[in-house]
Amino acid sequence: MAEEIRDLIEKINAEGVRAAEEKARAIEAAAQQRAGEILTKATAEAEAMIAAAQERIRRDEEKERVLLSQAGRDLLLSLREEINAMLGRIVVSEVRDVLTPEVLARLITESVRNYSAGKGGDITVSVNAGDLEVLENHFLTRLREETKKTIVLRPSEEISGGFSISFDDGKSCHDFTDKALAAYIGTHLKPRLNRILEGAMKE
Repeated sequence: MAEEIRDLIEKINAEGVRAAEEKARAIEAAAQQRAGEILTKATAEAEAMIAAAQERIRRDEEKERVLLSQAGRDLLLSLREEINAMLGRIVVSEVRDVLTPEVLARLITESVRNYSAGKGGDITVSVNAGDLEVLENHFLTRLREETKKTIVLRPSEEISGGFSISFDDGKSCHDFTDKALAAYIGTHLKPRLNRILEGAMKE
């Protein structure tokens, strides 16, 4: 009898151990499955966060490249405008220095010879007050003798250098002022200067 009881106890213990082991294995399997699900979800979320961060970085870098490119273009335009303005001032200054009363007298003489053929009436030449005084005192008589024309000199506050000349009593005129000549010279210099600037920016 005692042996039967012992066998029964051992059997109960064995079944209890097996049940406990099976339950432990089930718990472990469930835990592993849950851990796997959590790991998979965490990995997916991490990858999504990394992808989003990389996309933000890419957009920021693209935006930065666009801004840098725009800044470069703005700098080139600003530099071009500043240099063109400086070039204009230099050309005007140089032309003004060249247009001495002696040079003006020669230019006026050549203008009258080339443009007044077959035209009647007085020839009106507008100059600034300083040049007018010198021309009247030293060159006007010779101008009239050389051109065989009646030349009328008039002062103009709008002219800082050079002259304008009319062969039809002021109805129209030819502009040989310092600003007009500088603008004409500038139209030939500025395209070349712009090409030089663009080439420098590409290097």
